Amino acid sequence: MDDVPKHRATRTTSLRDVSDFSKMEVTGSWDALEWTKIEPITPFVSNANFDFLIESEQVVAEVVSSVICGEGHGVVLVNTDDAGTLMVTNFRLIFLSEGTRKVISLGTIPLATIEKFNKIVVKVQSNNRYVDKTPAQRLLQVIGKDMRILVFSFRPRTKQRRLVFDALLRCTKPTRLWDLYAFASGPSRFKNTTPLVRLLDEYCRLLCLGSYHASMDIIENGSFTWSNELWRISSVNSSYTMCQSYPFALVVPKIISDEEVLQASSFRARCRLPVVSWCHPLTGAVVARSSQPLVGIMMNMRSNMDEKLVAGLCSKLDSGSRRKLYIVDARPRKNALANGAMGGGSESSSNYFQSEVVFLGIDNIHAMRDSFVRLREYMDTHGRASSDGMSSFLRQGGSTWGGGNLSSMSASVSTLGDIGWLLHVQNVLAGAAWIAARVAIENSSVLVHCSDGWDRTSQLVSLANLLLDPYYRTFTGFQALVEKDWLAFGHPFSDRVGMPSVSGTGNMPFELSRQPSTGNFAPSPVHQSTGTFSSQPPASSHSHNNNNYSPIFLQWVDCVSQLLRMYPFAFQFSAAFLVDFIDCMLSCRFGNFLCNSEKERQKCNVFEACGCLWVYLADLRTSEGGSHVHYNPFYDPLKHNGALLPPAAALAPTLWPQFHLRWACPEEAQAGEIEAQCRKIVMKCSEMQKAKEMAERKVKEVTNSMESLNAELRREKQINSSAMNMAKSVSKENMAIKRAIQSMGCKVHVSGSGECTVDIESNPDILCCSSRKETNSNVRDDKTDPPVSVQVTADDDDDGNSGIVRVCETLCPFGSGGGGCRWPNGGCAQLGSQYVGLKANFDAFDQLSINDSYFKSE
Repeated sequence: MDDVPKHRATRTTSLRDVSDFSKMEVTGSWDALEWTKIEPITPFVSNANFDFLIESEQVVAEVVSSVICGEGHGVVLVNTDDAGTLMVTNFRLIFLSEGTRKVISLGTIPLATIEKFNKIVVKVQSNNRYVDKTPAQRLLQVIGKDMRILVFSFRPRTKQRRLVFDALLRCTKPTRLWDLYAFASGPSRFKNTTPLVRLLDEYCRLLCLGSYHASMDIIENGSFTWSNELWRISSVNSSYTMCQSYPFALVVPKIISDEEVLQASSFRARCRLPVVSWCHPLTGAVVARSSQPLVGIMMNMRSNMDEKLVAGLCSKLDSGSRRKLYIVDARPRKNALANGAMGGGSESSSNYFQSEVVFLGIDNIHAMRDSFVRLREYMDTHGRASSDGMSSFLRQGGSTWGGGNLSSMSASVSTLGDIGWLLHVQNVLAGAAWIAARVAIENSSVLVHCSDGWDRTSQLVSLANLLLDPYYRTFTGFQALVEKDWLAFGHPFSDRVGMPSVSGTGNMPFELSRQPSTGNFAPSPVHQSTGTFSSQPPASSHSHNNNNYSPIFLQWVDCVSQLLRMYPFAFQFSAAFLVDFIDCMLSCRFGNFLCNSEKERQKCNVFEACGCLWVYLADLRTSEGGSHVHYNPFYDPLKHNGALLPPAAALAPTLWPQFHLRWACPEEAQAGEIEAQCRKIVMKCSEMQKAKEMAERKVKEVTNSMESLNAELRREKQINSSAMNMAKSVSKENMAIKRAIQSMGCKVHVSGSGECTVDIESNPDILCCSSRKETNSNVRDDKTDPPVSVQVTADDDDDGNSGIVRVCETLCPFGSGGGGCRWPNGGCAQLGSQYVGLKANFDAFDQLSINDSYFKSE
């Protein structure tokens, strides 16, 4: 919703504020403004800087406010006493606020949603016999199909009002269908797909034919005549020759041939014969629909084919007996009898096997239209932003509280009851609940009809299907339900909404005169009150009498909202979705609800030439995901996964706040604050859940990194441990070698000179053998072994040779008994033919396999 208009700070006294009108001079807000003459404004307006315009929307006329004495006084929206700019485009009547140039939602209405508009001249006369110098007030009254009544006030002695009025005359109700904005805008990014394929897919779902999938090729070649054990899809009306208001494909009993279907169609009004709308997937019970039978004036005409077809709707139960059939006539009984004068009427239970005829007593389209007019008048009279510029707490003399006094409140409640809208809604709800109960509880089949079978029948059948099938309570299911039971089965939307039909005759909406329940009032801006008004009759009224106009579909959406209120967990969509949905339908922005039948929409190529409402709504939801206002935050598909069967006590309806109150009582229209708060909580929970998931991912990454580091650390520890063990082993061997050498009287010295020296102290000739250890990077890990110096000292008691021999025999375990050497390549130091000691060559030591038993530990 756009910005709610704010009252100007310098609001003048309204006429309703005057307690004793006869004793004062009138200085009202919108009826006594100090208008000044301004120059007429050209109707050719540039679209520059109009970022609020949608695609293909063009400005036709604009009336701009002018600044006088530092305050903006231009076109005034009387409902809220706001001044601003009024412009007419090829799609909307737009009212912009005076300073911000923002669109004010109350004063902005699509042209197709305008039911009628009138020019009104109001002259206020005082009773003090003084000549009133105030010029007559020029008003433009706009009455919408969406419950709002707007009044715009224009500057006197100018052509502002005429400029807007003439633009509305040209654009509001075109005489040709293709002059609508839906054709001007084209499909755009909301390209439509043919609903014929979706209808066949829905039939396959109902008949549990999951292996079949529809396509345009299948439709064009007529090969969609699939069936199960009870029902079949017939192509008898594929060219719309049998019934122009029925869809191209029909579900009929399998035992009935196409020839019999053709014969049976002639017995029903407009050839709308009984066909299946919904079937129970387990029990086989069906909800069927048709028009009234043509029983003649004497109510005695019969049709064998019609009776056979109706009998085919009652498949056998598991016990073998045939199920019961209820024939539901939506009309009051007296209305059905009255239709006999035109050849219509109702069935006789004696002519149809095991059947019972039930009358629901729902009134016709004319009663619904009159009731809607009275409801709109009631909301405008008793709301806050009424079209006479009065607040409700001022209207009835109250000064501090918006409800008025007790007597006025009681009268208001009584008036609402007399209007009858809620009673009609209750009757439709009760009838649909009764039908659903017969199918769900008794496993009976139900045939529903009214006169033509496209108004009350569509309401009852689609509402019963909604109660029976949880699929229809989702977004995709709701679309399938509307396209099947309303669009495909020929609800005349063009006639009921007041749009031109294919023939181009320009069906204009019926002129809904404002007729409050008590008294006869002129249009809202000139309600009689304290004081006397003289009003000129409407200079021109743009509407033509059309007895076919009626808010039947709007009433059905109202019934859906009542079910949503009763079962908040059962629906995937919210009340806000229903409001946007009905607004799109009334605005005719898209092509889905144009024309009166599927045949006419096919003839006009609506599906390719216009955008698709369903794609537009889906795009809105995609933009914000599950947090969008169209999603019901309370939806729980497991809580109500079966039929909804409300008891009679739960079917007492109330006003639909989001729709009925949004213009007259904008604050109270937000009665769904709990839903809004819940949505905020859900959004916050969703954000927290995302943050939690992100934190969990980070924790997982850190955990994986820590595990990797721990594994690396364990590998390093293992390597370190192996190196330590190896070092200990080498140290142990070195100590054993050192002890062995020392046990032979040798001295071992480790020096940093890098050389190894062997000295034999008993020999005057000291033999020194020096070598440097080569570094083996693969074995020693790039660490150089320390140089070793070995000194071999002979005992003083022995001579040199015996000492050398002893050293050799002691040190070398490989010496043979005969004095030979078993280790000729050991690199031993020799003096002549005698061994005089070991060369300090650790490479040679490494190459030896020294017996461990030789090196005994201490």
